[in-house]
Amino acid sequence: MAATRPVVVVGAGLGGLSAAVHLAAAGREVIVVEARKEPGGCCGTASVGPYRFDTGPSVLTMPSVLAEIFAAAGEDMDGWLPLRRLDPCYRLVYHDGSHLDVVPDAEAMTEQVRALCGPDEAARYRRFRALLGEMFQAEWSTFIDRDMTSLRSMVRPYTLLKLAAMGGFRRLDRLVAAHLTDERLIKAHTFQSLYVGLPPGQALGVYAVIAYMDTVGGVYFPRSGGMHAIPKALAALAEKKGAVIRYGVRAVEVETDGTGVAAVRLDTGERLATRHAVVACDLPRAHARLLPPAARDWRLRRPRFSPSCLVVHAGLDRRPPGQAHHTLHFGRQWAASFAALRQGRPQPDPSLLVTCPPAGDAAPAGHATLSVLEPAPNLSGGWSPGLTARLEERLLARLAELGYGDLSGAPRLVWDPPAWAKEGHSAGTPFALDHRFTQTAWLRPSGVARRVPGLHFAGMHTAPGVGVPPVLISGRLAAHRILGTAR
Repeated sequence: MAATRPVVVVGAGLGGLSAAVHLAAAGREVIVVEARKEPGGCCGTASVGPYRFDTGPSVLTMPSVLAEIFAAAGEDMDGWLPLRRLDPCYRLVYHDGSHLDVVPDAEAMTEQVRALCGPDEAARYRRFRALLGEMFQAEWSTFIDRDMTSLRSMVRPYTLLKLAAMGGFRRLDRLVAAHLTDERLIKAHTFQSLYVGLPPGQALGVYAVIAYMDTVGGVYFPRSGGMHAIPKALAALAEKKGAVIRYGVRAVEVETDGTGVAAVRLDTGERLATRHAVVACDLPRAHARLLPPAARDWRLRRPRFSPSCLVVHAGLDRRPPGQAHHTLHFGRQWAASFAALRQGRPQPDPSLLVTCPPAGDAAPAGHATLSVLEPAPNLSGGWSPGLTARLEERLLARLAELGYGDLSGAPRLVWDPPAWAKEGHSAGTPFALDHRFTQTAWLRPSGVARRVPGLHFAGMHTAPGVGVPPVLISGRLAAHRILGTAR
């Protein structure tokens, strides 16, 4: 009987849509309920006049994870969501005026390092690049692309010993500094730790795999529609396979009976009878408002949230000449900036990620869009009145110094931690829980509610964690558990 009832997916973000596609492709009836008027969740979009901006992730790595979702539905991703590989993946600009273009080709990248840092460092870089590949191979299939709902999943003695021998359980900054000597190159391979909510001095060396995904695996971007094209394509694919997506409808309660999940109640008063639900929205808020007490997870008793960010989206009347798609401007006060975030204060000299995608359908002909991200504290320590305005003013002044011109009169949107909180993100951060050891793999909130059979979770708050590929994987893992094919 359970197989004849629809699976209800709460949330049409990337995790929920991934689950919906896999379930529908396997022949299950699926209903997705989404409070917003369109798919995307964190991978959203917003407009100011003729300018459209991606309001969520701007970096796409590991496109094979996306391709696998389309393949599971018998489709070729290129026909639905053609991507292009960015070259350079990033332009890294240092405070001394030097810069490093991170390019996808190994030989070309080695030449970039040789030109900036010298032949000896280029040789060290080549060896370090090989180490990153080994670490990625060891971690991907064992800990990232695998169901972590059982403690047994952590017991991989051979892989753990191998990672330990490679330095995976040292601190990330120390691991990288043991192989590279130029501070600029070290920064190029450690700044990614902020993606998992930790400074390089706190993140484990195993997170060097993020640098592998960025600098070796490459960074991609949809050929049209921006990053929001990803959830739009997944939603269309899910509907083609038979899933029903209901927008503008909010789930208000997951009902249970003596055997597990019984129904999902909606704000319309409807009751969707089901034996399986996938909750793919902000997990701490879901526990507070949507889920039964029996679903509580001890891992969320004292959650540690990632820092947040201030993002300024601006419309430009022309594209800056020679501008890369992604440019990272490093600040001078590297250690002090991380210390400030740990203490819940704005960074004194933040590094800025500037994204300037091809105009395409995001801006009028000859115009461009610019999105600038500055790391910021989350709301755990409060957010004083007027702080957003002060940080925005400082950010615009910094951009002018960096050569982007006076943007004070440009059409723009500003997203700050209070805005993220209004969008449904706990602690006002779009980066969920940080990835300290006690919030990683099996120790991260579980993908299943052990005391509520049929209740599954997907998204950033559960394993594998934060980022587009991990969130997509979390949805697939939830679907496979329901289908009985989890590994």
